[in-house]
Amino acid sequence: MLILTRKVEQAIVIDRNVIVRVLSIDGERVKLGVDAPREITVLREELLEEVAGENREAAAYSATSAEHLRRLRRPAP
Repeated sequence: MLILTRKVEQAIVIDRNVIVRVLSIDGERVKLGVDAPREITVLREELLEEVAGENREAAAYSATSAEHLRRLRRPAP
């Protein structure tokens, strides 16, 4: 992990086309601005984790539902 120190209005550049700028600092809160091409997805980490958790739940539910359907389709012995 790269650790940088920036002041308000200073920025870092990632891969020459993503700019992350410190907009303001208020106590422990830092407001960042991200300027990136439209094809690059930018998400807050907690949102990404929430979506990943929901996807895991949906996949588990889907697998359980598929097993129930297979049982229903089996002919009785």
